[in-house]
Parts: sequence; structure tokens; C-alpha cells
Amino acid sequence: MADAPRVRDYRIDLLRGVALVMIYINHIPGTIYEHFTSRNFGFSDGAEGFVLMSGMATGLAYGAVFLRGATWREALRPWKRAFTLWWVHVLVVACIVALFALTQHDPAVASMAIKRNIAPALENMDGFALPLSTLGHQFAYADILPLYVVLMLVAPALLALAVRWPRGLMVGSLAVWFAAGFARFTMPTWPLDNGWFFNPFSWQVLFVAGMLTGIGIRQNRRWLPIRKGALVLAWGFLILAALWVQIGWVANWGGHTLWLLHEYAYFPAVFTSFEKSYVFLPRLLHILALAYALSALPVLKTIANSPKVSGLILLGQHSLPVFATSTVLAYIAQVTKAMNPPSFLLDTALIGGGLVILYGVARLRDGQKRQQQTRIADTL
Repeated sequence: MADAPRVRDYRIDLLRGVALVMIYINHIPGTIYEHFTSRNFGFSDGAEGFVLMSGMATGLAYGAVFLRGATWREALRPWKRAFTLWWVHVLVVACIVALFALTQHDPAVASMAIKRNIAPALENMDGFALPLSTLGHQFAYADILPLYVVLMLVAPALLALAVRWPRGLMVGSLAVWFAAGFARFTMPTWPLDNGWFFNPFSWQVLFVAGMLTGIGIRQNRRWLPIRKGALVLAWGFLILAALWVQIGWVANWGGHTLWLLHEYAYFPAVFTSFEKSYVFLPRLLHILALAYALSALPVLKTIANSPKVSGLILLGQHSLPVFATSTVLAYIAQVTKAMNPPSFLLDTALIGGGLVILYGVARLRDGQKRQQQTRIADTL
């Protein structure tokens, strides 16, 4: 029996588009615009939201075949996506290497190359070609796609568990997250032993939570039902987080409280710190509370169905080419800023021009996809 047709929920596309814009702005440090992104109003930022929504998209895209009983060929479809993510990452890395090879004569750019972990590759390209292509060496601000490669490689197993033992999968995912943060173990890098910044053992918990949510949407149900008490707690935590990052005395009080819990109540750092690489508990709770609170707002669906936000939705629908392009554009903007004196007009041009290009990429990809669909329909 064919799957029942499902009306697309544009809220995920909208929020993913918003996350892409914020990630692009945050990847160009030193502009006034970065003060208006979500990380200034809570513990998490666009990266956590993007990973969570990528999990949702995975559950929506691949969950149906697992729910009805996937063949091996269907079950391994995420591996095709993993390969696409890999070669796109390699292409992005090649563009960054070329950019810095052409501009490293500038002292500010050379200094940036050291900070971004690019200098070793520029000094020994032959020795770093293999580590770069196998995800063994990663550049700062261009290190999230390797996380997605790993997550999509394990996605078939996660999807199989999600449809059979969803609660068990969530408990196991949380256990792995806690163990990784407590013991601080991560994926190794080589030839330099830095470790992955986006630790797959930690970030998988957001991907799994999103995947279970996406599968729930496929089944026309909520993974977490709306409860008044839970909503009050979620909004309360979000308000506290916003005050924490905006008001000094609140941050001092909160930080001291967490320090006391760590020092005298022996709470592990995974519960009392804010480290992004391991998605420590305050960051994890913040993005989950934000997702839960937003999902309960009827107005969000109304906004997502409005033509006024179609540009953001288009970005979210074509997230991979948009994200890859934004990574390269952000690096071009960083280099441009490094080679020129500070300028509000320059920052505005770099960010505004970059967003226009990203929208153009999304429009181009959308047109190509529609042409492919038309050709397929014509052959039927």
C-alpha cells in the first residue's frame, strides 16, 4: 500500500533557513550583526538548531520506509547522502585552501590561517591532502559537515532502532552523550591531535531527538505531547537563559551557583559548564526547550505559510548547497575584513551581498530540482 500523502510542514524549512542565516553571520566575527543572532539570547546557537532540524529532516525523509519495513537498498539510502556530504566538504576545503594560498602574503591573513588550523596544510599540502580528504584534519568554521557525514553513516542503524525501540534509543543516545562529556572523549584528528570540535558522540543526541520527532510527524503524532506544565518550564528556562547572557549580575549568580554544584555537590562538568564541543547540559536543555516551545506556537505555522518568508523557506529547503556556499563566502568575508580597516559599510556589504548570493544559490537549485521532477514526470 502506498504511503498516505503528507502535507509539507514549512516550519522546519523556515527555522532551518533562519539557522542558516545566523550561522553565516556568526561565521563572520567582528560585525555588529552578530549581536542580534540567537546566541546572544540563550545558551545555544544556530548550530544546535540546525543539527536538531537535520535529524527531523532525516526522520521525515527516510522514516517512512523503515516504518513499513525497509529493504537493504532502501535502508542504506542515507549512505548516498553521506557520500554527497563528503565530496561537498572536500570541495569546500579545497576552496578555502585556494583562498588562503592566494592571500596568505598579508600578515593578518597569515595570522588567521594559524588560528583557523589552516596554516599546517598550507605549509605541507602533500602531507595534509589525505587527512583533509578523510576528515582527519579540519578547519575552524568548516568543520560541521564531517559531523553530518558520520551521522548519516550511522543513520540506518538509528532509524531501525527509532521505529522499534524509540525510548530505548533516546535513553542510549543520552547515555553516550553523557559518557562522551564526562570522559571528554571524541573522534581523533591526524596528523595533529586536536580532536573533532563537533564531537559526533555528543552531537548525536540532538540528531536522534530530531529524528524521533521527524518519525513522529510521519506518524501524525507528537514525540513529546504538549503539556501546560512542561511549557511553563520550557519558557521559564528560555527566559532565564536570555537574562543570563544579557545581564551581568544574573550571569555571575548563575555561574557561581553552577560552580558550587560542581565543587561541593560533585556535579560533573557536563551538567555545569557550557562547552559547545560536547553540547554540555545548559546548551542541550536550551535548544530542546526552544524547539518544544516553538512547536507549541500556532502562530509559527501561520508565519511559515506566509509568502513573506518564502526566501527563508527556500534557504531551508536547499540547506546543503546553501550551507556549503555560505562557508566559503564567510571565509572570503573574513579574509576581506582582515585585509581592510574596520568598516560598518564593508560588513554590511559582505553580509548583505552574501545573503543575496545564498538566496540565488537556493533559487538556482530549486529550479534545477523542478526541472528534474518535470523530466521524470514526462517519462512516466
